[in-house]
Amino acid sequence: MSALSLAFRDSHTMLRRNLLHARRYPSLTLNLLLTPVMLLLLFVYLFGEVMSAGIGGGADRSAYIAYIVPGILLMTIGGTVVGTAVSVSTDMTEGIIARFRTMAIHRGSVIIGHVVGSVLQSIAGVILVGAVAVAIGFRSTDATALEWLAAFGLLVLFATALTWIAVGMGLISPNAEAASNNALPMILLPLLSSAFVPVDSMPGWFQPVARYQPFTPAIETLRGLLLGSEIGHNGWLAVAWCLGLTVLGYFWATSKFNRDPK
Repeated sequence: MSALSLAFRDSHTMLRRNLLHARRYPSLTLNLLLTPVMLLLLFVYLFGEVMSAGIGGGADRSAYIAYIVPGILLMTIGGTVVGTAVSVSTDMTEGIIARFRTMAIHRGSVIIGHVVGSVLQSIAGVILVGAVAVAIGFRSTDATALEWLAAFGLLVLFATALTWIAVGMGLISPNAEAASNNALPMILLPLLSSAFVPVDSMPGWFQPVARYQPFTPAIETLRGLLLGSEIGHNGWLAVAWCLGLTVLGYFWATSKFNRDPK
């Protein structure tokens, strides 16, 4: 077999391994998905009318449902990749990676399996949370087929970027608990973005924190694609953040993984 065929075969095997683990032990993924679903229901039904009036949508909570869903979808991705960091750290500390190093398999296939598996789980989580959003009243009637395709592409690109960062976090963590703690910013950053309220409504000293981070431009871009709002320069910023984090995470993760254990 050629090197490319060998890499593809072994990566496919590692992907199946990770998907089987996710199917056999779904509790971690379900717990991480529960957070965005609960936040969606909480903000819509408890604060929806007040928040809708605050963003100029009147007393009808449907305006706030439309506003909050893009942020919740990206928060779902952030929560899912925490499980990836934990899974990678578990592999590194329980000895299976040491066994893989002694086998005639493509060295990078282990990481590729984690990355592809995490992206697939992230998109599945987005679909699940999106179905809940539709069930409680979210509608995107103005989006064209091209805008839906662009929105899906952004979600996949964003999931890929965060997954590579999560893999790096898992590789540097001494245990699963530390990996979960190291990946906590993936869940906290959406709370400090424009996911729940517009950046302009935040205190002046806090606005730079919300504005200059990867989640806000991605949320605003997704919101513009699904709802027809102004995207402006957020589209380019979102793509730049995704590509930058992907490159950074890739070189970080591969350098850590390829380093021979002491």
